[in-house]
Amino acid sequence: MRKWLPVVIAALLSACSSSNEGKNYYQLPAVQQTQTQSTSEGNHLLWVEQVAIPDYLAGNGVVYQTSDVQFTIANSNLWASPLDQQLRSTLVANLSTQLPGWVVSSTPLGIEQRVLNVNVTGFHGRYDGRVIVSGEWLLNTQGKLVKRPFNIELKQQQDGYDAMVKTLGQAWQQEAQAIAAEIKRLP
Repeated sequence: MRKWLPVVIAALLSACSSSNEGKNYYQLPAVQQTQTQSTSEGNHLLWVEQVAIPDYLAGNGVVYQTSDVQFTIANSNLWASPLDQQLRSTLVANLSTQLPGWVVSSTPLGIEQRVLNVNVTGFHGRYDGRVIVSGEWLLNTQGKLVKRPFNIELKQQQDGYDAMVKTLGQAWQQEAQAIAAEIKRLP
């Protein structure tokens, strides 16, 4: 019996260590910053307060739409960190790049700050080779509220989760550019 004890222990240890085999973890692509960050004298402050996502996107699995009414949440293709955190941090980085001279932060900055909240309703791949990024954002600027919906569909250039996550990142960056353009237009 003692001869088998090392074999049983080895088998149990290998079973525990193989529980993560076959799982892939994804992080949204990092923002390519083309210019140096500058700080403002305090009159251009933007606080990205929240990026909210629905329950079906809040889990660990990357979401894929398999038909008009059906979604699959992957068991082996997972987000490396919570999706709402990734969306918020990449949005802050994208807006920082798009709004030179602004201080963009995920923490409150002061009394004269503008406050941005984003509600993402879709952030997934789809059966036809497209990705969907949809929702709405609300900007509070000096007591004035600006609300805009967004719905971006981009075609994946390749198959697979890697390409899907990269294309989702491109769509999210595109929406950040649209938000920045709107902020620049406001007084």
